[in-house]
Amino acid sequence: MKFTAFLFALVASGRIFAADQPNIVVILCDDLGYGDVQANNPRGRIVTPHMDRIAREGVRFTDAHTPSSVCSPTRYGLLTGRYNWRTRLQSGVLGGLSPRLIEAGRETLASLLKKQGYHTAAIGKWHLGMDWVKLPGKTVSELAVESVDQVHNVDYSQPITNGPNAVGFDRFFGISASLDMVPYTFIENNRVAVLPTIDKTWPLHPGYDQLCRLGPAAPDFEVANVLPTFARKASEYITSRAQTGQPFFLYLPLNAPHTPIAPNPAWIGKSGLNLYADFVMETDWAVGEVLAAIDRAGVAQNTMVIFTSDNGCSPSAKIEVLQAKGHAVNGPLRGHKADIFDGGHRVPFFVRWPAKVKPAVSPQLVCLTDIFATCAEIVGARLPDNAGEDSFTFLGNLTGQGTSARDAIVHHSIAGAFAIRQGGWKLALCPGSGGWSAPRDPEARKQGLPETQLYRIAADDLAEQKNIYAENPAEVARLSRLLDQIVAEGRSTPGATQLNAVPIQLRKPPVVAGAKAGKSKAK
Repeated sequence: MKFTAFLFALVASGRIFAADQPNIVVILCDDLGYGDVQANNPRGRIVTPHMDRIAREGVRFTDAHTPSSVCSPTRYGLLTGRYNWRTRLQSGVLGGLSPRLIEAGRETLASLLKKQGYHTAAIGKWHLGMDWVKLPGKTVSELAVESVDQVHNVDYSQPITNGPNAVGFDRFFGISASLDMVPYTFIENNRVAVLPTIDKTWPLHPGYDQLCRLGPAAPDFEVANVLPTFARKASEYITSRAQTGQPFFLYLPLNAPHTPIAPNPAWIGKSGLNLYADFVMETDWAVGEVLAAIDRAGVAQNTMVIFTSDNGCSPSAKIEVLQAKGHAVNGPLRGHKADIFDGGHRVPFFVRWPAKVKPAVSPQLVCLTDIFATCAEIVGARLPDNAGEDSFTFLGNLTGQGTSARDAIVHHSIAGAFAIRQGGWKLALCPGSGGWSAPRDPEARKQGLPETQLYRIAADDLAEQKNIYAENPAEVARLSRLLDQIVAEGRSTPGATQLNAVPIQLRKPPVVAGAKAGKSKAK
């Protein structure tokens, strides 16, 4: 009886676990381009040995995509296994003061793994909203970046609710959103670590005119210290949790190489290209610190490391400067961050798990939403119909014992434009980039470009240069029907139909004076 009671206490305390449950580390870079990593782009000019190591020692996916071409939506998809456009956020991104986006009661990767005995931590950039205590009579933007007159509208001394801890993370240390959004201070669990008592700003890219948003900052907070701090905190977490014997899940969304582009002095000039390239090299160093911590802790064999980015490279990197020096940030892909073109959402995606995964290169179509179902299969968790609706496991592609059932993916741009890819075909429902690269949708309409684009991606047009929609009406109709079905059924995986909580507008009406082109409506 005493032994039984002791065993029950061990299980209840989370100290007895299945031997094959791997530790899971997801490293999500911010605005890192497909071609910024040499494993994807051998002709690239930026040296990335630690990112390359993950690719070399694991499976390198060459056709992996984010569910959106910008920050907040992609993070929602990664953590929930569900397309972001099924939520209230159907265009743009959240701000640093925006309320929580993840719906109450929705299963997340953290809550799922926690139920399977994992300790869970998020260290880094959150950007999925949290509920700040607003000052009396004050408001903040719910589905957009806060305006200049809103940055002082919350009481930073009060506890924060509905942040990472509310969606399954045992521990959170990081920043509320992008590092060019207020507040400029670290957050630990549900409180700011240091009160933001002064206003600060920094150059978005030193040497150019634009600045970050001026706003509340902790007196000692400096943007150049954020990436090293995340690397140190992540390493400390790995070291401490490895000693417990309890499997851990570390979600590490880095702030880099997103603006403000702020490499530390030791890295400035290292690339010989520009500050963005220097910052990518420092980001690679941070990845190396995490790998070194895993090695030192003796848990490398049974730790699955997933390395990726939240969207393509941003024009803030000064893409044209890098291109002139022989570096293609997004490789052969058209467009960049924010776009419906592949440069907006095809990203580096490497998975290393020495105990189970042999090095390989996979052409499997993958979405970051698929991390959810893959981890669920690894730990033996069955997903209910109202979880991971757009998540297909790719575990078979890792182990060599099968392939993912995903054969189609829905793309989404910053302006809310849609595209669908199946096999070698890609159908886009906008006349231009749907984002920031030329031609933007309003300009494309002025040029008389058609509202529909069809490309044969897998054949001879990876760069999306030949719009062949007019010659292929049957293919346009087929892909349109498939997209309609995925939207209407509330899921793209097999299972019971789920009602979309908000109306979703796929095809835009003719543009009228004063209308914002390419923007979906959320009511």
